[in-house]
Amino acid sequence: MPRPRSLTPAQLASAALAVIDREGLAGLSMRAVAQQVGMSTMALYRYIDDREELEQLVIESVLGAVDTTPPATDGSWQERIEILVHRVRDSVGAHPGVVPLIITHRHRSAGLMRWSESVVGILTEAGLDGRKRVIALRCLLAYVVGAIQLEHLGSLAGPGTESIAGLSRTEFPHLADTARRARTVDADEEFHGGLATLLRGMET
Repeated sequence: MPRPRSLTPAQLASAALAVIDREGLAGLSMRAVAQQVGMSTMALYRYIDDREELEQLVIESVLGAVDTTPPATDGSWQERIEILVHRVRDSVGAHPGVVPLIITHRHRSAGLMRWSESVVGILTEAGLDGRKRVIALRCLLAYVVGAIQLEHLGSLAGPGTESIAGLSRTEFPHLADTARRARTVDADEEFHGGLATLLRGMET
């Protein structure tokens, strides 16, 4: 592979995402990204200071692609929030290995700040303010990140659920029954149902 004369932040982020998609977050390193773009590790340091900066580029690449435009006002505030949440799910879901990076870099992500601003605007229009609005935003952020992580790394229908379904019905009757029923719940139903439950709890 010929060595590029220069690398843009977007090219670096794309290379890092390719590494994460192929090898998982554990495989991300300056060396791996350097190999991805066809240059030496030392040469890569001409463009970026360290892995932390690389991670930040990755997060901005993924979250920066999210459409943060507030949805049309003809729907309910819950429906508008759902649209924004699903935009994040679609973008991050294409690269689930980056989820831990969102937790680490969320306060420095311009993309996430723009998304949060749109969400807070809708919550404000719905009558949530002060402490209620703080809690609502944090709950939504926690739900989005956690649900995406569970969907790709430990869904209700995964091996762990099968193990729980086999627990003693005498000792764990409710848990074992719930796990057995979880076999019929797909990722979309789980995500939509959880989000709807959360939003109903926010009603003023």
